Amino acid sequence: MTIDGIWSYAPDLLHLAEQDLTGYTVLASDGTIGHVDRQADHHGMRHLVVDTGVWVFGRSLLVPVGTIAAVDAGERRLTVSCTRAEVKAAPRFRTDSETMDVAYLTAVGDYYHRLPPRERPVG
Repeated sequence: MTIDGIWSYAPDLLHLAEQDLTGYTVLASDGTIGHVDRQADHHGMRHLVVDTGVWVFGRSLLVPVGTIAAVDAGERRLTVSCTRAEVKAAPRFRTDSETMDVAYLTAVGDYYHRLPPRERPVG
């Protein structure tokens, strides 16, 4: 995936750009991360802010939409193409203003872009 691709929905998930994903449960390959608190598109860098609940001590995480591997609209779940540890190790999200900070978003994009590629689930 290109660095620009990390901020874009996969071609078969483009319909998500028009959907409100707020409240969807976010799953990693090895368990639940949290739920989508909000989604944003600042500087062409589309991302989700995920509330982790007690998993990361009430911390929120920023996840680029290019990491979304699958969506189950009926169950209101989406799966990202990384592990819980990988998401937790991403550059720390501290304040809402960071969702508009190009330097922070670039650091997040670089981090996710460097993760090992994984196959997306079929179906």
